[in-house]
Amino acid sequence: MSDELPALPWERSRRRAAPARVPLTAERIVDAAYAVLDREGYEKLSMRQVAAELGVAVSALYTHVSGKDELLELMYIRLFKGWELPEPDPARWREQVADFARESRGRLLEHRDLARISMGGMPFSPDVLPQMERLFSLFRTAGLPDYVAAAAGDIISTFIDGFAYEESMWESRQRESDQTAWPDMRASLRQYFADLPPERFPALTALADHMLPESRDERFELGMEIIIRGLASFAEETARNGGGAGDAGGGS
Repeated sequence: MSDELPALPWERSRRRAAPARVPLTAERIVDAAYAVLDREGYEKLSMRQVAAELGVAVSALYTHVSGKDELLELMYIRLFKGWELPEPDPARWREQVADFARESRGRLLEHRDLARISMGGMPFSPDVLPQMERLFSLFRTAGLPDYVAAAAGDIISTFIDGFAYEESMWESRQRESDQTAWPDMRASLRQYFADLPPERFPALTALADHMLPESRDERFELGMEIIIRGLASFAEETARNGGGAGDAGGGS
């Protein structure tokens, strides 16, 4: 017979089952890393900070992630999660490239300093290769010669990463020092160029009213249009010469 007495009726409700422990996984570690990144920024992102975010010892992380380099790689791969590029359409390839660029920039801006992680990421893991295949197929569908199609993805990605990274730096400076917002900075810069001596800086003073578009969105769109028109010129030249997307070539 057990000596344990039954609980008093009013004490039964006080007893609570211990909360179930959520198992530590690579997915949870990446979630915590993004939380640290958004709050602290890239410079303060560390395995120790991520462990503190999860409430575990740092050693517990190494069961799932070998170190910070792998953590950054997993954060980079997360950038592409759920991103399905459309089938390449030769009639709409310009729109599709522009859509890809906008989606890339939008995803990079979802998290503080994510563009900096992307700039160091290598898009050759099995998780990222399907998106790469679609993107490069799009360039070939557009009629670009292979040497241009091979370079286009790198050039566009570099532009997007650099643009988003610059945006994140401006936002960080504004948070930390109440730096002038984009419209005020744009107006000040235009005035600065307008006030330069025209006899010494004729080009800069002539372009003063056009320095920096109205918004960062407009600036991004213009940059992509310049790139896409450049790609289109290669496709048009290839078509005029009767070549196909697989033609090899070099610089002029």
